[in-house]
Amino acid sequence: MSLAGPDALRSLEEALRDIRREEDEIARRLARSTELIEKLREQEGDLLLQLAAGRFDPADEAALAAALSVAGHQAREVLKGHGDDLAAVETRLVSLDAEIARASLDRAGLRAEAETYRTELETLAAKVRPELVKDSRYTAQSAEAEELASIAEESLRKTAQADADREHRGRPYRDDPLFMYLWDAGYGTRNYRASSLISFLDGGFAALVGFARARPNFSMLNEIPLRLREHAVKQEELAEAARGELLAIENAAIDAAGGRASRDALARVLAGIEAAERAVVSLQDQRDEAARAQRELAQGSDAAFVSAMDSLSGLLGRGDLRALLSESRAGAGQDATVIEQIDDVRQRANEEDYETRDHKARLKTLAARRRELEDIQYEFKREGFDHPGVVFADERLASDRLNDFLRGGIAATAYWELWRQSRSVASPTGWSIGLGGAGTGMVFGRPRDGRG
Repeated sequence: MSLAGPDALRSLEEALRDIRREEDEIARRLARSTELIEKLREQEGDLLLQLAAGRFDPADEAALAAALSVAGHQAREVLKGHGDDLAAVETRLVSLDAEIARASLDRAGLRAEAETYRTELETLAAKVRPELVKDSRYTAQSAEAEELASIAEESLRKTAQADADREHRGRPYRDDPLFMYLWDAGYGTRNYRASSLISFLDGGFAALVGFARARPNFSMLNEIPLRLREHAVKQEELAEAARGELLAIENAAIDAAGGRASRDALARVLAGIEAAERAVVSLQDQRDEAARAQRELAQGSDAAFVSAMDSLSGLLGRGDLRALLSESRAGAGQDATVIEQIDDVRQRANEEDYETRDHKARLKTLAARRRELEDIQYEFKREGFDHPGVVFADERLASDRLNDFLRGGIAATAYWELWRQSRSVASPTGWSIGLGGAGTGMVFGRPRDGRG
């Protein structure tokens, strides 16, 4: 079964919402684990004080109790501040999610409105086509546009082949360190600059690797793709100009049949769609920044939090307390219950710490996957793949293939290429006022406000 463009876009949007929900949930779990670890550390301190009772000098015992009290209070205060900051960030995320949903809904409404105008224009196009194809100027321009498009496509194909040749045939040169040393130094050209001694030694290297014969071949391998690419760009510009002239003839015929108002309205709606998409991108960037703040708060990455937790952990790891615990383990059984409780608290703290490392790694993976999926969603809409007339032959792109990508089994670029390869148009009109979003093949041109 095939997959329609709008349905495909909804699948991507649902996957994005799922990722965001999972990010939020893991951040909350991480915050809870961090709070629990602090409480367990305080509990361990209380148990160590019980163990120290009567074994430390009273002044030392009082100083230890005071230090543990201060460290615990400081940690609790930092955690409270973190809780308040996390709550504020979570509120911000909820608000941004609602704004993103509204902006996406606005864009979908504009997209539907655009299809109404496109349908009107395609109906007019069907009416004027029989007469237009009899117009010698139109048929000549159509033939020229088709020919130039074919030439441009062939130029791109030759450029790609030359690039492949350069990569394959140039590898032996690039793998030869002596050859590349001489090449980078400009040996044998007017750009070569070296002392007499270095020039003498380089001459020996050149004779050893046959540089004089090899240099022109390697140079040609590098120059041919550049020349072909310049030619391909010029051919594409000619083809685009020819398409523009053909479009002007088509639009003039449609306007004469009463389509000017619909065409102007379509242009306004398309501008609205672009503005809505810019709004979505901006909101996604704001959400990404808020998610980053949430992630850092949940992880306890700021200096104040690290200092408070290090202070408490440092007290618990003091040498005299380690010695006390070691002596108590070897001593009378009256301390067995306290020691057992200390071991249990430490075990639970270690388990929570292990889980926090998993949570941190998962959050990092989710953030990267979300940004990649945002890139794909952006390209999907930019290329017009969400048009009702676009279909995808592989319906698994919105299910199994999507899951493979989310699990890391398919790279983002490879997943996007699968979408491009699977795309087709259900009922192409052959007219420039048709579907729009012809597809440039560009990958991930989404602006990101400087984000990585």
